[in-house]
Amino acid sequence: MAASTPHPEADTDNVQAGPISLGIDIGGTKIEGVAMDGGKHLVACHRIPTREGNQAVHDDTVTLIRHLLNQVDPDQGPVTVGLGIPGRVDANRGIVDDAVNLGIRHMALGPAVAKTTGLPVRVENDVNIAALGAASQDGDTLLTPGTTPHSEAARNQARRPASGPGRNGPRALPDRDDQVVAFINLGTGLAAGIIRGGRIEHGASGAIGEIGHIPVDAHQFPCKCGQHGCLETVASGSAVEALWPGIAHPLPDLIAQVSQGNQRAQEVQDIIGHGIALAVQIVALTIDPGVIILGGGMSKTGQPLLDLVTEHLNRSAACSHFIASLKLPDRLRLAPADLPIAAIGAALAGRMAADSRPSDLIGKEIAS
Repeated sequence: MAASTPHPEADTDNVQAGPISLGIDIGGTKIEGVAMDGGKHLVACHRIPTREGNQAVHDDTVTLIRHLLNQVDPDQGPVTVGLGIPGRVDANRGIVDDAVNLGIRHMALGPAVAKTTGLPVRVENDVNIAALGAASQDGDTLLTPGTTPHSEAARNQARRPASGPGRNGPRALPDRDDQVVAFINLGTGLAAGIIRGGRIEHGASGAIGEIGHIPVDAHQFPCKCGQHGCLETVASGSAVEALWPGIAHPLPDLIAQVSQGNQRAQEVQDIIGHGIALAVQIVALTIDPGVIILGGGMSKTGQPLLDLVTEHLNRSAACSHFIASLKLPDRLRLAPADLPIAAIGAALAGRMAADSRPSDLIGKEIAS
């Protein structure tokens, strides 16, 4: 049996309230799942390693769903399931194409899991569910420019109820239904998820937010998509690895080397910082979101990443009154590193697909 690691934020002492929503984040190395009750508390978390191939992904997803169901009260009412997975996703039909890191070319994942489990299943792209999960967090949970991340503080914040004292800070998702939150996923690749009125934006073909493949960079590095100069080649984890190779955690090392006066490190950091800031500007000028959340593996760098992006945004603002007037640094947030936001987002997506009142779920923090 595959090894598993429970997530520390699950609060098994909470009294479950209302129907159960299961969220499963299917990643390249692990599949992480959460169970969320009607009070939006995390009541169970579980994680298993990822295996490649259609059948393995199906079987492991079902195994994780059944494990989570064994951890919750079966009398809480209806159960919904949301799945997040890389690749091109037809959310209406639950079909996944070209999830290359999982060995999936084409798979009717949603119908297959629904048939096996007998539960309603919603499938979304992994960046979209991470966006939904991040947007559900309260403003005090999301790191803002000029603050310092504290893991214990983030965990304590997550355990507070969604209303009550200490709730006067900026909210990740403004109260107005037409407000927009953008989530920029700085992972191996670069993409954005857009949350409008508490719901995921999909666009006409599902390609909305694929900003990583906008060919705008002057260095003209080759991109895996076949183009040259794509934003992803200078603003992603793979970009840092290519420009600063041979380091296990290249971005923190790069920033540390810059502080020690390494000129080559400074040159690479300028490329990366400019690239991410350009991604923020593109999202801001095309979507105009009230909040822009930075997430993905690179976001684990924490405050130094926010400082780097803010520095480059300020450089653009210094020579453009128009850019300065947008106050982009004020819109930036950093996704919490200690919460399984993608699995949380999957749970929300699954519930929202069966719930006609999405406003009850978004704009409130997930407490555990």
